[in-house]
Amino acid sequence: MKKGFWATDWFAGAAFTLVFFLLSTVIYPDSFQSLERYAYDVGVRASDRVPSDKIAVVAIDDKSIQNIGRWPWPRDVHAQMIDRLKQGGAKTIGNTILYSEPQIDPGLAKINELIGFVQASSLATYLPVQTPTAIETITETTTGTTQGTPGTESSIPDTPDNPASAPALEAATATPLSEPHPATPANDSANLVLRLLAVRDSLNTDQKLAEAMQSAGNVVQAMTFTLGSPLGQPDQSLPDYVMDYALGDITGSAEYGQPIPTVSALPPIPEIGRAASAIGHLSSTLDVDGAQRFTPLVLAHFGSYFPSFALVLAARTLNLDVGDIQVRLGDGVSLGGLQIGTTPDLRMYTFYYGDRNGQPPFSVDGFHEVLSGNVPASKYKDKLVLIGASASGIGDNFPTPVAESMPPVIMLAHTVSSILQQHYFTRPDWAGLAEFAVLLLLIAYVVVVLPRLRAGFAATTSMLLLLALLATQFVLLTGSAAWIKLIIPAVFLVTGHVFMTVKQFRVTERLKLKSEAEGAESNKTLGLAFQGQGQLDMAFEKFQRVQPVDDNLLGLLYNLALDYERKRQFNKAESVYETIARHNPRFKDVSDKLKRARQLSDTVILGGGGNSKGPGGTLIMEGGGVEKPMLGRYQVEKELGRGAMGMVYLGKDPKIGRTVAIKTMALSEEFDESEVAEVKTRFFREAETAGRLQHPNIVTIFDAGEDHDLAYIAMEFIKGHDLTRHVKLENLLPVPDVMKLIADAAEALNYAHLQGVVHRDIKPANLMYLPDEAKVKVTDFGVARLTDASKTKTGTVLGTPSYMSPEQLSGKHVDGRSDLFSLGVTLYQMLTGTLPFTGDSMATLMYKIANEQHAPPTTHNAGLPACIDSIIDKVLQKDLDMRYQSGAELATDIRNCLQQMD
Repeated sequence: MKKGFWATDWFAGAAFTLVFFLLSTVIYPDSFQSLERYAYDVGVRASDRVPSDKIAVVAIDDKSIQNIGRWPWPRDVHAQMIDRLKQGGAKTIGNTILYSEPQIDPGLAKINELIGFVQASSLATYLPVQTPTAIETITETTTGTTQGTPGTESSIPDTPDNPASAPALEAATATPLSEPHPATPANDSANLVLRLLAVRDSLNTDQKLAEAMQSAGNVVQAMTFTLGSPLGQPDQSLPDYVMDYALGDITGSAEYGQPIPTVSALPPIPEIGRAASAIGHLSSTLDVDGAQRFTPLVLAHFGSYFPSFALVLAARTLNLDVGDIQVRLGDGVSLGGLQIGTTPDLRMYTFYYGDRNGQPPFSVDGFHEVLSGNVPASKYKDKLVLIGASASGIGDNFPTPVAESMPPVIMLAHTVSSILQQHYFTRPDWAGLAEFAVLLLLIAYVVVVLPRLRAGFAATTSMLLLLALLATQFVLLTGSAAWIKLIIPAVFLVTGHVFMTVKQFRVTERLKLKSEAEGAESNKTLGLAFQGQGQLDMAFEKFQRVQPVDDNLLGLLYNLALDYERKRQFNKAESVYETIARHNPRFKDVSDKLKRARQLSDTVILGGGGNSKGPGGTLIMEGGGVEKPMLGRYQVEKELGRGAMGMVYLGKDPKIGRTVAIKTMALSEEFDESEVAEVKTRFFREAETAGRLQHPNIVTIFDAGEDHDLAYIAMEFIKGHDLTRHVKLENLLPVPDVMKLIADAAEALNYAHLQGVVHRDIKPANLMYLPDEAKVKVTDFGVARLTDASKTKTGTVLGTPSYMSPEQLSGKHVDGRSDLFSLGVTLYQMLTGTLPFTGDSMATLMYKIANEQHAPPTTHNAGLPACIDSIIDKVLQKDLDMRYQSGAELATDIRNCLQQMD
């Protein structure tokens, strides 16, 4: 019988080709392109290039922050580093720290006011009447202040060494500044002004940094642009010291390509911008998967073109200037004798160097090590030195082809080296045409040639073609740094070969039997894989497809039913046990398990319901015969207690044997259905934020997830108890112990506040006490923010009113100072056995917290030191600005008070 049209090989091949291209270009383009990106990353890692030995990195790392102080540092610290690198003979200094705002010392404005006061009063009183011009001259000289100080105009600093101010002062005092002034009221005032000017200059860190940069003469400063298509004209023009570095040598036509446009810029402040030897942009563009693979060498800003920071640094390393950079629109960039190939929008595919002999590709030294002299400055003689942050919490790291997380300053080193060594990757002009031609040849092979070949020969031919494609892409990447995308054609070849082979032999009985056997094994394998991933329903579906049913399969089903029991899904466990019983009712203890599952499926409602003993119910079942429950990947061992929104369990991570405390929250029960989705999103966002907190006095969060309709947080298990048992008069801890614990908690809160995390529910119940270690740990970060102290559906209020700050009770925005108020209430209670504010009703309590003064702690406990009263007075201030501004300040005062007691 003649074969039908629909069954012909060429029609099947054409249909497969159409479906493949719909999937790869329309339905799942990102998934297919991710294969190309993965192959590109493999090629980058496999490429062996020698990085430039002219580049060194001075990293602002965690150790430097520990030694110098919390970030940001005063800018005179950066000035000291620039001076040190200048002394060491660094050829060029690339500073990636952005100085878009002036750094104003709070004392600077006060010093200026004092200078004006002295001039306006004392000096005006005692100078001779015939010298008003001298007074005015001094006033004009000394009232000029550093750029950025509020209410001032001049940017010229006034010091005793400033020749502009010396004549005025000498004219005013009639005595040379180099000679001692007679002890007259006028001369005393002039001397006071000189001292005040010196103090003011010492506070002007921006000017110190600018002077260091100007003195070095080789500092290239970074700035950033905001990428985007402008809709009109800019709000304000770029300053002249930025426009000085706009590129002027532009060739080519805009129709072939344009740099990426920008909508705004963040230039350095004038002192820094004018002191820099050059300025370049540090803006970057990420690939669709968030990785950093290319760098925009040029950006467009309202008709002007600006070079990247890396491009400017490369130019300075080659003793070239910005004027030596030529832009070829749609083609690339020229730098002296270097021809840099780019994408049409002038992005360069950066080469990322791997470690060589176990060593990183670039020399990286800590900022503090260099500043302190542990690393000699001579090490950087004639080198390009990049200064940037690598510490955690300062900026974002990005994945690259050679690392999952790389600091921007290290990425910059790779980019500069790529330019200098000409190691960048390119997409040749003929790449698209070559890829299309390869694809056409493969379509012809799959549709026309493959059906005419014998199975063995066809498999060999397809394998050789596949190896040729992969080898070609690999060799071009590693040898010529040319990226030709051949992975999608390779996928087409493999899937097309499989499709056509299956189609060709599907009618034979031998293939049918083999397919059934392979299908049974495949379903078992898939079922086990789904079961291992926790997708029990998918696993059950695969196991049900396995034929024939034997004891091995029944064993797999039995284990699956046990997993359903651990998940407390007894109705589904019942279905699995019934399946087993239909084939072998005497298999193990299936009959008993089935009865137990039927009873529990009728009475247990997951997440609470009729079996609940509190919010969220309990996962622990009374009696035996039931597997221990699982929450996510954690095995629940026993109950530890009950919180405001759910249970707290002792759990264990079976994979690594870690013991954890698991706090559960039945969000669907506690919130209205319309709010659940938003609350869940906020829950996981807050859990992620809290999970980044790593401090010895903060309970560590390991994981967060959702199971059984319960949201849960897995955290560090504490062998201790909370401080609620030590707030009663008969069970108070010794005063020194209390002060030490609260000081430690204040430092923990200070750390969290610096990370942008506010607790919102500080109270004794959230301070875990470890008696064996005499240590306290703050817990429940992120939980209190779920409702911002609003009521849940069950009437639970998150946050305890007795410990709330006035701004928290009034519903205002709260920051870390609110946590300090709550900690102060806790300190008061633990020292006196009573709360500072009490009331017969909620309204009365809230009124007292917001309006009334507390009684001094010493009125309740006469044995307390007097310094406790002042600490409590300050931490319980109603006015935020009068309260402690950071946990570090509170901890310092408590420890000082403790020393006074000793």
